Amino acid sequence: MAEAPEPELLRDPESYARLLEHVRAAVLSGVPGPRPPRSVVSASWDRSLAAHVDPDEGEAPFVYDADDLAALREAHPLAPVLPVLRQMLVSIADDAEHVMIVTDAEGLILWREGAANQLVRADHVGLSEGTRWSESAIGTNAMGTTLATGEPVQIYSAEHLVRRYHTWTCAAAPVRDPETGVLLGSIDVSGPLRTVHPAMLSLVTATAQLAEGQLRAQLAVRDERLRRVNMPHLEALRGRPGALLSAGGRVLAAQACLLPATVDVRRGGGTVALPDGRLATVEPLTEGYLLRLRSGGSGGHRPRLRLEYLADGAGLTTVDGRDVPFTLRHAEILTLLALHPNGLSAERLALQLYGETGNPVTVRAEIHRLRSQLGASVVQTRPYRLAAEVDADFVRARSALRAGSPSDVLRAFRGPLLPESEAPAIREERETLTAQVRQVALNSTDPAVLWSFWETACGADDFEVLDTLLKLLPAADPRRAAVSAHRARLL
Repeated sequence: MAEAPEPELLRDPESYARLLEHVRAAVLSGVPGPRPPRSVVSASWDRSLAAHVDPDEGEAPFVYDADDLAALREAHPLAPVLPVLRQMLVSIADDAEHVMIVTDAEGLILWREGAANQLVRADHVGLSEGTRWSESAIGTNAMGTTLATGEPVQIYSAEHLVRRYHTWTCAAAPVRDPETGVLLGSIDVSGPLRTVHPAMLSLVTATAQLAEGQLRAQLAVRDERLRRVNMPHLEALRGRPGALLSAGGRVLAAQACLLPATVDVRRGGGTVALPDGRLATVEPLTEGYLLRLRSGGSGGHRPRLRLEYLADGAGLTTVDGRDVPFTLRHAEILTLLALHPNGLSAERLALQLYGETGNPVTVRAEIHRLRSQLGASVVQTRPYRLAAEVDADFVRARSALRAGSPSDVLRAFRGPLLPESEAPAIREERETLTAQVRQVALNSTDPAVLWSFWETACGADDFEVLDTLLKLLPAADPRRAAVSAHRARLL
């Protein structure tokens, strides 16, 4: 939800701009200011500074010349709705001395229209076609911030991180693909601060929604054509369960079966697992796919997901016994979802993975890749959660700490949780779990338990563990000599 304009901005824009200058200067200097920045601005400044944007000398980078830009425009999904955007915004921008801007999902300005004198003024600050206005490129601005947050936003004067844009105000809203939900770009209206109006953000937001409505209508026309062309393939199944799918996997027509709204298909087709465990075969057509449900599929089957992430080295991920190559980021996501069986929103997952600078858009992209790799029957959405039977060693270790014996705890604990991970929530879980297991081992009078902990990376160089082992192990026990020699090497 976009934050509303502040009353003092609308009463006296110039005084408010001076206040924002003081706020910005205080934040950048690390001293108390007259008031804190708006939360959306504060978060954006943090992201921009983390990307090493220079607040005093930053400049929007020029990325594409006119020839290259023409091809990008022609291929971009927002090109068909440009007439609607012009009809809604350009005349208003002319009257209000603003410019209308359309970017792609990376903040590249594809189109820019408006009053001639404002276009010249915009050229002087690099607010022109072919330049990139993502937060990582030029810091806090309405286009970049709306793409980073996925929400409409208005940025006033010194809320721009980079000084040269403090005489500007801008309002922007995101536009998403109605089929996939993927961010396509942003629509922005920018102009001098003195012309700011409280309705500008609402107008830009409504225009973005209208553009999405136009894209949705065009999608419906394509869907109807696809159904008409491909219906003979579905009829050829002669009543057996099946469906026609769009290129993105949406179900356009089905017979003799209940299906989710979207099936997770892979390029080229093949076998797919539905969320309820049923298996289906997907065959590529000239456009879209034909899905055939396999007979005898059990709606009660749940895939088994095994996570072995308590290890000194590489971990292990398997689905129904099949080893799955995984990235550290995907292992972190699976760990957090296993620890939260009721699921997590994109916002909470972003916070736990990246901290305060986390971006839900990045999380959604990672989840999409993870679902493509493991299957939609393993990772589900709204909220993000695991729909499989999960067997995770860190969950077993947690359970053993609550109800098991010390030997049960050390059987489950074989090393630190994802030792390479720097995700805040993973790091906290790793440190907490290690500390609890260490205390269990130290409190135990069984040398075998303490030995098991010493054999892990967490206990190998721990002097308290070594000294306690030397006290517990009998003099004739060969393990005592090994511990003594290791302690001497450490010293």
